[in-house]
Amino acid sequence: MIPYTVNIKLAARTLTGTLNLQNKTAVDWGVQGLIAQGCHSSILIIDPKTSQTIQVLEKHKANVVKVRWSRENYYHNLSSPYCLRLASGDASGKIIVWDVVSGTAHCEIQEHSKPIQDLEWLWNQDASRDLLLAVHPPNYIVLWNGDTGTKLWKKSYAENILSFSFDPFDPSNMALLTSEGIVFITDFSYSKPPGSAGKKVYIASPHASPAHTKPAPAATPAPTGAKKALNKVKVLITNEKPTTEAVTLNDCLQLSYLPSKRNHMLLLYPREILILDLELSQTVGVVAIERSGVAFVQVIPCAQRDALYCLHENGCITLRVCRSTTVPEDTSDPEQNVQELVYDLRSQCDAIRVTKTVRPYRMVICPINENNAALTVSDGRVMLWELKAHTGRAPTNQSSGLSPLYTPVSFCGSRLGPNQKRIQDLSLNSMIGQTLIAGEVPPPSSNQQEVQLKFLLTGLLSGLPLPPFALRMCPPLTTKNINHYQPLLAIGTSNGSVLVYNLTSGLLHKELSVHSCEVRGIEWVSLTSFLSFATSAPNNMGLVRNELQHVDLPTGRCFAFRGERGNDEPPIEMIKVSHLKQYLVVVFRDKPLELWDIRTGTLLREMAKNFPTVTALEWSPSHNLKSLKKKQMAAREAIARQTVSDAEQSSVESSVISLLQDAESKSETSQAISAREHFVFTDTDGQVYHITVEGNTVKDGARIPPDGSMGSIACIAWKGDTLVLGDVDGNLNFWDLKARLSRGIPTHRGWVKKIRFAPGKGNQKLLVMYTDGAEVWDTKEVQMVSSIRIGRNVNYRILDIDWCTSDKVVLASDDGCIRVLEMAMKSASYRMDEQDLTDSVWCPYLLMPRASLTLKAFLLLQPWSGTFTMDITQVDYNEKVEIKGLIQEQLNSLSNDMKSVLLDPELSLLQRCLLVSRLFGDESDLNFWTVASHYLQSFAQARQLSLSAAEGQAQNEGTQQSPHNHLDICHDVLCESSYFQKFQLDRVHLQEVKRSSYEHTKKCADQLLLLGQTDRAVQLLLETSADNSSYYCDSLKACLVTTITSSGPSQSTIKLVATNMIANGKLAEGVQLLCLIDKAADACRYLQTYGEWNRAAWLAKVRLNPAESSDVLKRWAEHLCSPQVNQKSKAIMVLLSLGCFYKVGEMLHRKAFSRESSHIELDRHQDDRVDVCSRIRDIKTGMMPVCDNSSLSSSFPGRCLSRPPSSPGQYELIEAAFLDYARLLRQLGLREGAALWASRAGSAGEQLMEELFQGEGGVAEAPGEEEVELCKESTE
Repeated sequence: MIPYTVNIKLAARTLTGTLNLQNKTAVDWGVQGLIAQGCHSSILIIDPKTSQTIQVLEKHKANVVKVRWSRENYYHNLSSPYCLRLASGDASGKIIVWDVVSGTAHCEIQEHSKPIQDLEWLWNQDASRDLLLAVHPPNYIVLWNGDTGTKLWKKSYAENILSFSFDPFDPSNMALLTSEGIVFITDFSYSKPPGSAGKKVYIASPHASPAHTKPAPAATPAPTGAKKALNKVKVLITNEKPTTEAVTLNDCLQLSYLPSKRNHMLLLYPREILILDLELSQTVGVVAIERSGVAFVQVIPCAQRDALYCLHENGCITLRVCRSTTVPEDTSDPEQNVQELVYDLRSQCDAIRVTKTVRPYRMVICPINENNAALTVSDGRVMLWELKAHTGRAPTNQSSGLSPLYTPVSFCGSRLGPNQKRIQDLSLNSMIGQTLIAGEVPPPSSNQQEVQLKFLLTGLLSGLPLPPFALRMCPPLTTKNINHYQPLLAIGTSNGSVLVYNLTSGLLHKELSVHSCEVRGIEWVSLTSFLSFATSAPNNMGLVRNELQHVDLPTGRCFAFRGERGNDEPPIEMIKVSHLKQYLVVVFRDKPLELWDIRTGTLLREMAKNFPTVTALEWSPSHNLKSLKKKQMAAREAIARQTVSDAEQSSVESSVISLLQDAESKSETSQAISAREHFVFTDTDGQVYHITVEGNTVKDGARIPPDGSMGSIACIAWKGDTLVLGDVDGNLNFWDLKARLSRGIPTHRGWVKKIRFAPGKGNQKLLVMYTDGAEVWDTKEVQMVSSIRIGRNVNYRILDIDWCTSDKVVLASDDGCIRVLEMAMKSASYRMDEQDLTDSVWCPYLLMPRASLTLKAFLLLQPWSGTFTMDITQVDYNEKVEIKGLIQEQLNSLSNDMKSVLLDPELSLLQRCLLVSRLFGDESDLNFWTVASHYLQSFAQARQLSLSAAEGQAQNEGTQQSPHNHLDICHDVLCESSYFQKFQLDRVHLQEVKRSSYEHTKKCADQLLLLGQTDRAVQLLLETSADNSSYYCDSLKACLVTTITSSGPSQSTIKLVATNMIANGKLAEGVQLLCLIDKAADACRYLQTYGEWNRAAWLAKVRLNPAESSDVLKRWAEHLCSPQVNQKSKAIMVLLSLGCFYKVGEMLHRKAFSRESSHIELDRHQDDRVDVCSRIRDIKTGMMPVCDNSSLSSSFPGRCLSRPPSSPGQYELIEAAFLDYARLLRQLGLREGAALWASRAGSAGEQLMEELFQGEGGVAEAPGEEEVELCKESTE
């Protein structure tokens, strides 16, 4: 027989319900793949893939108003492992930084006592990953060290700060949304507070701008929709405070920088989304809602594509994608020639039913993939939507003006192979290609397909309804029910339904609509059935309709237990079921009690009218069932013995007895045994009555006079020889029935509402509920064990109590939550890795640091075997069985689609690096490999084309670089120069169309001069009116620009003038003059000298040839690596875009990412070094399939290398990288992989090989020696 085990160890947990209004903005979706949501003073951690609540954090005393996951934009190793870290702020001004896996608070921060307005981790810098910026009302921003809780600096501003947004392209820029407008800060730094008060600009209301009153031509039809809204916002941002009549200051709901393109910001209004170009301080796009449309609540801009997720007041989520700025040539509408940023509606999900108590609160999207959204609703629901792509042509609709969307031509940064597997819905940029964004039409030979987007509801988490609640735990676990026991908790709700939760998983087992009014009490009559009662609102006579229902859980069948009784009678006060589940007592308010037989459903006795009024009642645990069974067994044995002879008696005696015992154990009640049971109750005077019930017989017993020290008895509990009474004055009276002693304890806590003994033989713990909290008492020692009290250690009021196991209690509270707590009643948080989840969760952050890095290394590379495997047990991994099991659980939790892609032999190493970094939510790796993969392939392709051209070979069509294969513009200056120039020209043309003042015209002219568009710049300069103070200067500048090309000798004069202007503080003007005479390289050097590094990089990308541009960007990279700037990660990206792969390798190997400190211990140096060296190794090995060359000499393509990689310095770098990666694998326990990379490290790896195979009869022949020999041959 297979042994059967039952998990009776229930984790402490919290079942949450409706949200508080202050929880509205307390939700965040982290790059780790988990959602954090505030619910009153608790924080839920939700896995969106499996729709499970996997953790609840409780330590706040006030409502949680903000939650923020930490960012993962740093290198991960044993010193800086993957960790689940969350910051939360509450309405009392407290900030807590959590270790989510353990459920403990890492540090607590308190500055003021008002609600935290905003929180954000500083992620766009290399100094520290522990920096946390917070807005403390009314007008303070404070930078904290989130690891130690230390305040680094504090800055105050003139206006009340509502929220802030960081520029994703420049960490020194941020914008504050204040009560009066926007404050732009350009000198933000983690080392010191901003020196200035920032630039204040005021938001003019979209409905109050001057253009709103401009009359339209009579012949032009009245504009509607977006055109009408666009006409309203010709001037939006001003430096002067608008009049009260012209603006409503609180109209603006949200501001946010666009992560998809630099220097753009969105402002959200209830009926418009305005897209601003910050260089021009002008609206360049509007998303408007028709008059009958539903207003906006929130908008989230995407980074991978220029798209907006919008949340509306009806709970509908819409996706809007930016249309190409290319205008059809055959358009006849002059309005269509006006370029603007238009965001077309591409998909929308279903709305929810909005009521007074049900409203959408907030939306969050997955920051890594940007194709999943979660909606939080005020009733506690979390709706999980996934964006799906379906290939196929949509029905043509000429009036919509929508251009088609196409699938991308690549997967994970590389062009798809002919038979390669892919996941189309992996991320937003794998669903929508770059075609629409660039305004190009795919060529006929392209394998792109038209795609349609749809939202699909993939998960729903429901919360508890509004309180109050009535709790009752099912009968406790015993040796008899161990084979089919489930820890079920029945919860009666205010809407008449009964929710049954399985406390092992914390999931809803069943929801039963039982009553038509509020459930007042529940009593289980077996493991699978219960009785519940509800009372309606009283009529004029004070009478109600009582509902007493019997519910069978497996079938859901309900029936009225009292039959037709229940109409127009006094309300039921309580129901009590006897210990053997034979009898039921129903107690009414102003009516004698009823005694029922549960087994037959018959009324045994309705007490007389003169029966005392019952204030408290409890059944005795003592009964005579055992003696009755013994008598019945003896009688049956006697009958059995009479049927056999004496000779046969000895042979059948044992079998007969065993059969009888087996039949008895299978059915206790089938023999119609009516055991004698007792109950006691008290009346209004405190007198205790004792009544015995046996079958149909009800007998009065002894009466005990009232105790003078007790008030009116409110509740009774009885277990073993201990009887406890509680009164309305807060007194507890402990009776020892065996010793005939009583002891009264005044608790001074007020009315004792309920008392319950804990289950388990010999367990004498008692749970007591008061109006202001609860206590646990030990009745043996007559002393209190633990206590909670509202206002002291909790901020909620207890509504009901019960025991769920012998050492855990369950409490229902008025904040809509139900908490399973340890007996100490301290916290409901628990270790996530110890929880028994229904569905396994993919989250490497739950593993130990060594295990998570091992999992990453295992998924990245398995070169020791011919095929890729997803079974960790098939590799030489020296680790504990438990750790291996946890890693294998993570591998098994991956979707089948993801497993098939990872097992696909056509998946290149570069694609695998990108895919694994996306799986891990590793921002640093994801950004690195996105840029590295693109330029490794781009330079390799360029090198092959140049070699083919040199050999006179015809260019193969398959080797031509796709015109669409460019980095997205969200990478800004890392993009190819040609694409970057096209984007900047489109942008300045849009600025030119939107200009509405002389200042705008002047900025446009300046930009056109820098871009080399002199003809158009001259036209703008000549537009200056004669009454403008700059008329003369602009006219002269137009003449200069026009004549400069025909006067060669004048260039030296212009250069001298430009130099003098720069020296005298006219930097922008001097740079313009240098650009006019094609001295943009000199202009870039001047810009860099005066600290305008970003401007110099921009100018180099749009004006210089590749060689000159590379020099400028290399100087920028050196500046980024300086200790004062400390943005080495950005420098790495710049060098990658230049093809300087060897320089990147050197920087990584020199531990470029370590903090500048002389106190870092040697072990930590090695951890960081081997981790970054793994990236060098990946760059080398990743190039092999791209170049179609097994030799390591092809690992460094590009013009940055003057020598082939067989040169000593480069070859040593490769060996050092392989050796350090081998040491890391050895440290992780992957000995087979360590041996492979050590064998590729040349002579330096021989010692490591000896250490690896020490004690195994010498050094084993390691794989991969052919490649080493091949590399040596290329060196010679």
